[in-house]
Amino acid sequence: MTKPLTGAQIMCEALIREGVEVMFGIPGGAIMPFYYAMWDYRDRLRHVLCRHEQGAGHAAEGYARATGKIGVCIGTSGPGATNLVTPIADAMMDSTPLLAITGQVGSHVLGKDAFQETDITGITMPITKHNYLVKNVDELAYVFKEAIYIATTGRPGPVLIDITKDAMQKTTVPNWDIKLNLPGYKPTYHGNRRQIREAIKLLISAKKPLIIAGHGIIMAGAHRELQEFAERLRIPVITTLHGIGAIPENHPLSIGMPGMHGWVHVNRAIQECDVLFNIGGRFDDRVTGKASTFAPNARIIHVDIDPSEIGKNVRVDVPIVGDARLVLQAFLEDLPPPSELADLHTHASDWMEHIREMQDKHQGKQQYKNRAAMVNMALPPHDVYEALSRTLNARGNYRVVTDVGQHQMWAAQLIDWNHGPRTHITSGGAGTMGFAVPAAMGVAIACPNDTVWAIVGDGGFQMTNQEMATIVQEGLKNVKIAVINNGYLGMVRQWQELFEHKRYSGTPLSGPDFAKLAEAYGWKGLTVERSEDVQDAIDEAHATDGPVLIDFRVEREVNVFPMVPQNKSIGEMILSESQA
Repeated sequence: MTKPLTGAQIMCEALIREGVEVMFGIPGGAIMPFYYAMWDYRDRLRHVLCRHEQGAGHAAEGYARATGKIGVCIGTSGPGATNLVTPIADAMMDSTPLLAITGQVGSHVLGKDAFQETDITGITMPITKHNYLVKNVDELAYVFKEAIYIATTGRPGPVLIDITKDAMQKTTVPNWDIKLNLPGYKPTYHGNRRQIREAIKLLISAKKPLIIAGHGIIMAGAHRELQEFAERLRIPVITTLHGIGAIPENHPLSIGMPGMHGWVHVNRAIQECDVLFNIGGRFDDRVTGKASTFAPNARIIHVDIDPSEIGKNVRVDVPIVGDARLVLQAFLEDLPPPSELADLHTHASDWMEHIREMQDKHQGKQQYKNRAAMVNMALPPHDVYEALSRTLNARGNYRVVTDVGQHQMWAAQLIDWNHGPRTHITSGGAGTMGFAVPAAMGVAIACPNDTVWAIVGDGGFQMTNQEMATIVQEGLKNVKIAVINNGYLGMVRQWQELFEHKRYSGTPLSGPDFAKLAEAYGWKGLTVERSEDVQDAIDEAHATDGPVLIDFRVEREVNVFPMVPQNKSIGEMILSESQA
């Protein structure tokens, strides 16, 4: 290509060359040249006009999380760019490959407080893998290729490109013969074989080994290798919140989720184990509780593609830097034959029997199992999840996107996640209320043949529900929303009840009639107030050829248990209000 192009045209060409097909954004003054050029590429670049830049960023995250490809979001200068800060931070915490493109005022007025000028590269420096301010049209072809490479390799994450308006308007003949030169950026993908063999020795000698499967398994596409490895050694597998889907929960070696709202038997198994193999998880504080008391009896093996995560939160005996799938393949190659694993298999059988005994002892006492405690409730939230779980697993072809709060933890606990990776998508590290509705839109575009359920609380839903208009405008018929409506900012209220003498300060929450709001947006809206109506509403949502919202008006003051109090060991769990 030898003809001159504007900078804005180069941006479009660069995105197409990197395989981008969908972008989410809102135009404005400084980014207008890009939108002008975009018109000529509309057959190859789909632009989704969102209602708020935060929604655009979360939609791009949802698209990326569902596909493994880069998500692209766009904003103009000033408030358009700053509205992208929350999804950028969310993507950074959850290792989501994201490209944020922002317009900037002309280079001749940079630094002069021009209209809608904001130093977005300075603002986002701590929450991006890298960012750029481009003032020269000749840099654009290289910058876009480098930015997408950085965002999608190693530990994925967000990259921002801020481009002055004049750089988009000027013309040049782009150089597409690009060789990247990043001497300081060389991700390690293949683990050290000596350390892998050391880890295998530890696992074979263990009597109570455990595997923790984190988000890295999902991102690397390592679920098959994980399952084969666990089966060959017969080691129980724990899945973190972001690791859900790494192994089907109906697999005999799957034992559930750990941490603050994990199961008692899982947390106690961690505290008892003698070798803990964490692959693709970063030992987040919501998993470890008080870090100094975490897995006190265990030798710890930690596999992570980001070397800075190893040893950051907990001590590690065998560190292995690398991609989860490639490292597991190396483990599988180096495992001894089955004849040499007989002792391990014997210990594994006894160990799993012990874990299941703990599960039988404690899980049956959980609130959601105790129907007598809910006999006076018109609609316990657990009944909603029971019906959703039953329906999703019977139908298949689903994705679930959850917001942040009590409903998020109930979804992780109470839905049986048996259908593989990328079926469960949530905001983890940043805990961003308002994530689910726009993220579900991105997932729905990425997965048009799947039914996409957004499970939200009435608090988070009211932060970004305007993207319901975008869903209608885009003709998306596969999105369903379940509002777990308890009239509170529920998780905060729970903490206030348990630890702050029931001072419900700032947590009682009002809202509109959500079903009527849905209808105003062109959705079907349903309201459910009784347990006996839950399944019919879910069935109607699936039978409807179009987006549906169900307002589940659940019992207002039901809590999520088990629960590990802040700064406590995961061995110190609250199982009910009476223990608080």
